[in-house]
Amino acid sequence: MTSWLRSLSKGDSLFLFWKLFRLRGGTKQPLFRQALTFFLNRMAHRHGGYIGNGAVFRDVPTLPHGLHGVFISRYAKIGRDCWIYQNVTIGEVNRTAPEIGDGCLIGAGAVLVGGIKIGNDVKIGAGAVVCTDIPDGCTVVAQLPRIIGREVPHDEPKSPSLEGD
Repeated sequence: MTSWLRSLSKGDSLFLFWKLFRLRGGTKQPLFRQALTFFLNRMAHRHGGYIGNGAVFRDVPTLPHGLHGVFISRYAKIGRDCWIYQNVTIGEVNRTAPEIGDGCLIGAGAVLVGGIKIGNDVKIGAGAVVCTDIPDGCTVVAQLPRIIGREVPHDEPKSPSLEGD
């Protein structure tokens, strides 16, 4: 691949990737469709991401960090003007994947799984795990961290609350 062609598939714009993605969606010839799928999978793999063969995009999403760690199921439906940051998983459960509305922001490391519906203008914070429907205009954040245990150093006396009964 020439350097100018390689530059069109790198970074956050992924111009060539989305051009081929749209072309694959409109072609009826099986052999040409398979060739486009092969090239798209290779390009996505080079960027460390995956976009399933049947994923539906109403518009090209904004990927500020490129496809780095982004996994989008083949059953997913993504609305217009969506922002998807790095390491996001939009996964499937029993062949159903999230349907994301228009104008959504999905923060870094977020996980959306199952046949859920995400409304329009929803913001999903970094690291959030979403497995239920979210109505329009909501903001979802990850749960607060909690301490589930503590190791006491050998030279420190154990407190009565940490000792077994």
